[in-house]
Amino acid sequence: MIEQLLQWDIQLFQIVNNDWHNSFFNAVLPFLRNKLLWIPLYLFLFVFILINHTNKAIFILLFAGLTIFASDFTSSKVVKPQIERLRPCNDVQLKKSVKLLVHCGQGYSFTSSHATNHFALAMYLILVLQFKGRWLLLLWAAIISISQVYVGVHYPFDVIGGAILGCLIGYFLGEICSRWTKSHVRLLKKME
Repeated sequence: MIEQLLQWDIQLFQIVNNDWHNSFFNAVLPFLRNKLLWIPLYLFLFVFILINHTNKAIFILLFAGLTIFASDFTSSKVVKPQIERLRPCNDVQLKKSVKLLVHCGQGYSFTSSHATNHFALAMYLILVLQFKGRWLLLLWAAIISISQVYVGVHYPFDVIGGAILGCLIGYFLGEICSRWTKSHVRLLKKME
């Protein structure tokens, strides 16, 4: 069963990494996975939180930082060392067929920290913030995650595992933050 899943994962990787390759994706997807590209989004969310959630902005921002720390730590320091799965670009059997568009890196592959971190933050913000387009944050996380496979540094199951792990962490901390801020906002109103 595990062997069959791993074979499907490799086949799906080859479809995304080889068959989907074209000049447009080659130019765009490596760029989309770069965290510096998303600074305007992070700034927008920061300002949005400050303006629309003045009474609880500090809690929301602190828990957002905690969400990113927890997701990155769990993926990089807990899961990856336990699983020890090689990246496709470091796997001797696949290395020659991988279309690598970015630096491969020496770390392990499962779970994708990019996927874990972005899905954790997206899920957290979906739970905590109330604006119409907040579900687009999942699309943002998915695009970054698929880019990881396309550029040759992760298998599809790495990003799926990262997405699941990230959503669980984001949901858990989003629930805690929502309950925490509700109780503290009520306390502040009583003190006024």
